[in-house]
Amino acid sequence: METEAVMEEGLMDVGILPCTHRSSVSIPARNHQKLSTTVREETRTRPPNSYCVKFESFAAMSKLVAGNGNKYESRPFSAGGYNWTFVIYPNVNVPVGSGGYVSLYVKIDNSSFIATQNEVYAWIKFLTYKSTTDTYHELHATEAQRFHLFKQEYGMLNFLEIGYYQNAAYGFIFNGGQSVFGVDIVVSKPSTWEDASYEENIRDPLLDWRITNFSIHNLASYTSDTFSSGGRNWVLKVYPNGVGSATGNSLSLYLLSASNEKGYVKAKFRVINQTPSNNVEKQADGWPNAKENGWGVDKLIPLADIKDPSKGFLVKDTIRFEVEILAFSRTDSISK
Repeated sequence: METEAVMEEGLMDVGILPCTHRSSVSIPARNHQKLSTTVREETRTRPPNSYCVKFESFAAMSKLVAGNGNKYESRPFSAGGYNWTFVIYPNVNVPVGSGGYVSLYVKIDNSSFIATQNEVYAWIKFLTYKSTTDTYHELHATEAQRFHLFKQEYGMLNFLEIGYYQNAAYGFIFNGGQSVFGVDIVVSKPSTWEDASYEENIRDPLLDWRITNFSIHNLASYTSDTFSSGGRNWVLKVYPNGVGSATGNSLSLYLLSASNEKGYVKAKFRVINQTPSNNVEKQADGWPNAKENGWGVDKLIPLADIKDPSKGFLVKDTIRFEVEILAFSRTDSISK
């Protein structure tokens, strides 16, 4: 949400101020200097959205700041969740290298971000009001600026020639010498990254599930209690009479994430036989099945083999399943 800028006045009280909200429009910019390809010059009617400073007299302020390092530093203000000050250099060759230009800077209060993060990125736009066209002259870099403990200030060394503030005909001083400077500060929020990894040698890889009174269960599916394996929670889901293409002919068994995680999984699914050498085992690997949002085998074992007592899969009406998790992908969120 865009908010109207705070207005700071210098030297004396005034009446109507130009830093009030207007609709946005663009008109051709003045070509007063050769700009870097990383700096854009524009003209707009919309006032600054973060902070404004109005000098009642640009000439008087230029003389007054001579005893203050030739700079005017605003009161602290908040933008994007951080505290800033707006610094205006109205005199010749201050800072060094500015020549005959006004220089504009913003400075972040390092105590406002050291406790939370090591750096802040922000898009900065510097503006000055032109009364003859009722517009704002704007300069801004095309890239976000990086602020950190060792770089707390950013600005335009050559914003606009001082001469434009010495002749009212140019429109940058008005009403007897008043001038207005402003800044837009849009802070980039920290991004969230995904760290994807592939894990093998899973801790506690075996999930063992026994179902008693199997022959009298008449629901379409049953879900186990939660198991823990590899630092994750899982459940098993069985369709005693099969599901999909397996319905009526084979038992279906699936591994599901208890926390609804998605990703790659490799696992072995077994129906345990009273004679271990006769265990039925099938491997599944891939991404979640669309229907179950899990991983598994549609046709793990024929129903006829389960029901046949001589096969040894159903003992005292108890069936036993085992799932061995061999590998899975992990995705962790990291704030930058």
